[in-house]
Amino acid sequence: MTRPAAAAPRVAWTAWARTLAWLTVGYNLIEGLVSMGFGAVDESVALFGFGADSFIEVASALLVLWRLRVQSDAQASQCLARERRATGGIGALFLGLALGIAAGAVLQLAAGSHPDTTVPGVAVSLVSLSFMLFLWREKRHAARALDSRTLASDAACSLACMKLSAVLLAGSLLFLLAPRLWWADATAAIVLGIFIAREGWEMVRAARRPEFSGGCGCGE
Repeated sequence: MTRPAAAAPRVAWTAWARTLAWLTVGYNLIEGLVSMGFGAVDESVALFGFGADSFIEVASALLVLWRLRVQSDAQASQCLARERRATGGIGALFLGLALGIAAGAVLQLAAGSHPDTTVPGVAVSLVSLSFMLFLWREKRHAARALDSRTLASDAACSLACMKLSAVLLAGSLLFLLAPRLWWADATAAIVLGIFIAREGWEMVRAARRPEFSGGCGCGE
């Protein structure tokens, strides 16, 4: 898998964007199932919420594939409409996930419960950080080349996943090194929810603006 040259035709960048989207779908399906499985067994809200976020990544990638069905020779208004709907859709998915994670974390704090171990959280977050870094960088290049707000939003999803991985790693290590800090997992989950909600709200706001152009704004 090789990224097209900067001056490559639009069709080459579109194909690369599709490849990245399918890679996102495949990886996150596996990551989501593994994370949610370990999170449920170990009663870790942070790890379970991280796994749920993986399915948001899948939905985001599918929206990108739906958006790319409209080619450059299609009517401009149709392209813009798809950009707006896809960007808003990704943002709405983020907001829904943030609410669910925050609610679960609050319930965990109220009950005073904590996971049995956070070793799976450490392992999952390290793998995710490395792969999401690759996807984020490549999606940013594709967003610039195709000047697509949808692709930029999808890249933001990957960046958010990297942030979530870092938070999950920090919370997991904290609990692993100091088990008395039983609240670390739930606190990490709340931080995850804040990150996700902020990203989602910015996407929804961008899609609702009358001046929405569909451009990625990567230079801003």
